[in-house]
Amino acid sequence: MGCSLSIVAPQGRKHRSADALFRLVHSGFPSLPDDRVGDVEITLTDALMSAFAMFSLKAPSLVAFAKERAEGHVHTIYGIERVPCDTHLRAILAPISPKGLRPVFKSIFRQLQRGKALEAMTFLDGHYLLALDGTEYFSSKPIHCASCLPRGHRHGSIT
Repeated sequence: MGCSLSIVAPQGRKHRSADALFRLVHSGFPSLPDDRVGDVEITLTDALMSAFAMFSLKAPSLVAFAKERAEGHVHTIYGIERVPCDTHLRAILAPISPKGLRPVFKSIFRQLQRGKALEAMTFLDGHYLLALDGTEYFSSKPIHCASCLPRGHRHGSIT
């Protein structure tokens, strides 16, 4: 993989360092099924890590993320071999079910629980209180679920 970070974790917390958590994410993605047929030029792991990098870098758009991609930091920090362009990234990720990502999320969550990184966020009856804002990070016309917030447009379509 050849991935290295310049962040040095304090002794005893290496399992919670950004480098360790990014490796954990990276190691979970190859187990996900890739249903694309034919010769694929960008691996599913690279596409998923690119999406993860975009979110963790808090890029406000795919265009802004493209600038980060051009600077080359995502290769070093996230261990991505080939970063897809925005159109290709959308095409690769659109058919992937979020359920498939659950094992990767659980492994990271367990690591953070084990390292007591979430204790400060414990709220009522041992539940975690997290402030998350996922609005406008993802929207789709063909993909939806019962938990989605639909938006009706003037011309009648729904996103």
